[in-house]
Amino acid sequence: MKQTSHPPCQTSDWYEHAFDLTRGIATYTRSPLIEGIGRVIAKHPDAHIANAFNHKQVACKVWARDTLFEVAGPSYGRIAILGGWYGILGAMLLEDRRFDVAAIDSFDIDADVEAVARTLNAAFPEKFRAVTADMYAIDYAALAADLVINTSCEHIADLKAWRDRIPAGTRVLLQSNDYFSEPTHINCVASVDEFAKQAALTTVEFAGALPTKKYTRFMLIGTI
Repeated sequence: MKQTSHPPCQTSDWYEHAFDLTRGIATYTRSPLIEGIGRVIAKHPDAHIANAFNHKQVACKVWARDTLFEVAGPSYGRIAILGGWYGILGAMLLEDRRFDVAAIDSFDIDADVEAVARTLNAAFPEKFRAVTADMYAIDYAALAADLVINTSCEHIADLKAWRDRIPAGTRVLLQSNDYFSEPTHINCVASVDEFAKQAALTTVEFAGALPTKKYTRFMLIGTI
C-alpha cells in the first residue's frame, strides 16, 4: 500500500499549490522574478503566466539576455521593450546582477497585461514601468532609450515602417522566427539572413539562430 504523509493535490487547488510552490522556490533562490510570479498567480488568476514562462519562452529570453551582455555590455540608462507582455524579460534583466539598468519601459498594446506586468515587477518600483501603447504611436526620440528590444517581430506587418520611427544610432535587439504555421505570426522569416535583410540595420553586432522543437528563433543586435 502506498504511504504518504500529505494528502494528494487536487486539480481544483492548482492555483493554491502553484502559489505555495513559487513562494518556496522564491525563498530558496531569492529571485524577485519568481516571487513576482507567485504574486501574479495570487492576484491575477486569469493571467496566462504559465504560457508566458514556459521553457521555450524562457530559453529565448535567456538567450537574448546573455547575448546582450556578451555583445553590448551591462550598462543601460533606459531600455524600451516592445510587446513586453507580462514584463518577464524586464524582470530577468533587472534581477540579473551583471547588469546596471537605470530604467525599463515595457510597452504592450493589450491593456489587460499592464497590471500583471506591474505585479510581476513590484520588486523594482523605481526602475520598471508598464505602459499600454501601440508601438507605432510611441515617440522614440522623446523616450530617449539607449536600447530598444522587440522579440516579437513576427507579429509586425511592416517591420521597416516601425524601425524607421526609431532615431538613427539607437541600439536594438530584435527577434523573429520561422514558425509560419502559427496564425498570429504574420511576418515570419525563413533564415537569419532574411531577417537581417528585412531589419536593414546600419550595423550588426550579432546575428544568430536558436533552434527549438517546432521552430527556429532568430536574433539581431545592432544599431538603426
